[in-house]
Amino acid sequence: MGKALEGVRVLDMTHVQSGPSCTQILAWLGADVVKLESPTGDITRQQLRDLPDVDSLYFTMLNCNKRSVTLNMKSDRGKEIFTELVKQSDILVENFGPGAVDRMGFTWEVLKDINPGLIFASIKGFGAGKYENCKAYEVVAQAMGGSMSTTGFEDGPPMATGAQIGDSGTGMHLVAGILAALYQRTMTGRGQRVTVAMQEAVLNLARVKLRDQQRLAHGPLNEYPNADFGDEEPRSGNASGGGQPGWAIKCAGGGANDYIYVIVQPPGWAPIANLIGKPELAEDPDWATPAARLDKLDKMFALIEQWTEQHTKFEVMDKLNALNVPCGPIMSTAELIADETLADLGAVVEVKHPQRGSFKTVGCPIKLSDSPVEVQTSPGLGEHNSVIYGALGIETAELSELKAAGVI
Repeated sequence: MGKALEGVRVLDMTHVQSGPSCTQILAWLGADVVKLESPTGDITRQQLRDLPDVDSLYFTMLNCNKRSVTLNMKSDRGKEIFTELVKQSDILVENFGPGAVDRMGFTWEVLKDINPGLIFASIKGFGAGKYENCKAYEVVAQAMGGSMSTTGFEDGPPMATGAQIGDSGTGMHLVAGILAALYQRTMTGRGQRVTVAMQEAVLNLARVKLRDQQRLAHGPLNEYPNADFGDEEPRSGNASGGGQPGWAIKCAGGGANDYIYVIVQPPGWAPIANLIGKPELAEDPDWATPAARLDKLDKMFALIEQWTEQHTKFEVMDKLNALNVPCGPIMSTAELIADETLADLGAVVEVKHPQRGSFKTVGCPIKLSDSPVEVQTSPGLGEHNSVIYGALGIETAELSELKAAGVI
């Protein structure tokens, strides 16, 4: 069975997380992703190592299913080889700082002259304007995209989220742009420039907070537990900010993650009231309707918590799901990596590695019925130099000379 992107060549100049998360999805979907690294390699090969002299999990978990070549782009011969690689590629992806590829001598005008069908995709911290030359990292994007100002508790500081919405979130946006450009090329025959700014990607994921910022002009946001509202969207703890109230409440065990998130929909209140031993509240006019409960959501969740503290989070999940009440136990990373259901789904996979032995990583969350994904290990540095450069007509003797000269 073929793959969805079989026959598509991606020249991957990305590093760290935002770019590699994008190109790894493309590789999982069947593209031939050639990771172009400096002779010293992607910096994450060495960052946060848990084992000496072995590629870090930071690298291996973001570069599965790729091939690797090394190239010194500062050398004249390196630029010649790069030009040949561009000619043979459908997509070029990079996430360098602003203007870096231009300074290498490969502006968009130059690249599309080399290959008119090329899709040139980039991730930058910010779009054109006052911030465009500023550096961005994961939490910088969260800070400037509306996430941190709205995450945390009312009386606490802005907080970063554990989910990598600035890096990997931007990478997923870039996947969408690349695939759209690839499809449009089938009609126009032309490549195009694709860019995603990290700030804008985070802002896109924080749109409900912009919704509520505008609602503030017409009064307090009653679905939030906050005591006071100013002229800015507040931090509101674990309140969902949606139309149905929710909160994380304690369960038996007393551990750091012995909590469950419970959402109380209008039809769910009577079954919950019966379950927690308060059946009279299902009919009590002070509790029976969403409007009646709105000014005492804290008391409502405290009542539910008195019951949940007597049961484990998974017991609570089973009992509430039997009543069609939306809920989810707070699952730690230790629980997730050992979860049998996630393993069966391929959401967490074990991958063999020539130096590490094996490691666990996330699988492809996108399931295509005609393009199944088999997660393969990340490449060694320059592992595919001879194969890929040999296909360009570079002989073995020259490869040795190029290596000695620091070109590859």
